[in-house]
Amino acid sequence: MKVLFVFNGIPHYYIPILNRLNAISDMEIQLIIPSETSKKSIGEGVHQTMEGVKFKIHQLQEYKTIYGKAFFKRIIPLLLKEKPEIIVCGWPHILGFTFNPFIFFSLKRKKIKLINKIIPYNIPLRHKALKFYKEKGGALNEEMKEKSWNGILFKIKYTALTLAYKIYFNLVDAHVNYVEEAFEILGSYGVPKNKIFITYNSPDTDFIFATKEKIKKLPPILSPNKYRLLHVGRLVKWKKVDMLIHVFKRLKEQFSEAELVIIGSGPEEKNLTQLVKDLNLENSTLFTGSIYDMDILGKYYTASTIYVLAGVGGLSINEAMCFEKPIVCSECDGTEKKLVRDGVNGKIFKNDDAEDLYQQLHYLLKNEELIKTMGEHSLNIIQNEINIHTILKGYVSAFNYVTKNRYKLEY
Repeated sequence: MKVLFVFNGIPHYYIPILNRLNAISDMEIQLIIPSETSKKSIGEGVHQTMEGVKFKIHQLQEYKTIYGKAFFKRIIPLLLKEKPEIIVCGWPHILGFTFNPFIFFSLKRKKIKLINKIIPYNIPLRHKALKFYKEKGGALNEEMKEKSWNGILFKIKYTALTLAYKIYFNLVDAHVNYVEEAFEILGSYGVPKNKIFITYNSPDTDFIFATKEKIKKLPPILSPNKYRLLHVGRLVKWKKVDMLIHVFKRLKEQFSEAELVIIGSGPEEKNLTQLVKDLNLENSTLFTGSIYDMDILGKYYTASTIYVLAGVGGLSINEAMCFEKPIVCSECDGTEKKLVRDGVNGKIFKNDDAEDLYQQLHYLLKNEELIKTMGEHSLNIIQNEINIHTILKGYVSAFNYVTKNRYKLEY
């Protein structure tokens, strides 16, 4: 079976997943990405690499379609040459496969199955769509810039978006998603439950656990500190690291030894470092920059006490749980809903509520034994519920469904 994935770029965290799928017997994975990737399509600061890739990559030039979204030039010759049985694609390129009649019916004639890969946490229920977009000021970008409700034009735009969702959600052969809310969300657009597959979201946990064992034999990267907080992620507004720094300032008044480690880089880095200076936190706050080497990143996880995510995020939660850390977060990208159980392996604070974030962190820092117990629960969840194997099984189930088990893939 040949499966062709279509991405906006090649983020480092997805390479292990495609490699593992490519290693399954009777499966070949290929990937289409734009020959030039803009920060608008994949997000500023997202680390892309081809290091360690074990599958075939096609780089195609993009063009702007009549409906304003990007699609690929010369994709038909590529499909005729490679003859994939399945295409896995997400927004916005999925529109090029479903809204172009020539391409869509070409897929049908060639019996190529189309799977929609979607992150549905920011997609509303159909019957609540306009209310959802009105309350949020439209579809927010990474800079958290809201668009004002300006009457009929706004209504037309988001009515059209909702209609587009309904059309292409029902034209594809299946959906893969990493949150179970997809059943309700996609169902509201008329998608039957049997076409929806939950992969969950996970890094290569086997690799992380192997790295963790190796780290145990190495010198620590930081001196011991039972009051050390850790944040890992791009430094963009929607991560809300500024709120975390303000909360940390208050915690320092109660726990003088407290430290904050911030791993990542991005457009907000200058503002955040200046904020740390303004609050006189330079001696207790460490900015490391971006770290993608798990040998090094794992040392920081090991040396920290609590993992904190003040805003939106995802896979860093899984990583921290591999290293037996309690998680403090609010509404993230949906990943947290299956991973973080309030009072079990972490604490959930009210979205955008700095006071509640302070209270939750203060409570944990006063309870050293609880931190240890929650960390153990985090590890148990990763080992037994959400890991690289659950995501691979989800994909294989979707592939078997659309091909009617023609290849009898197993994982």
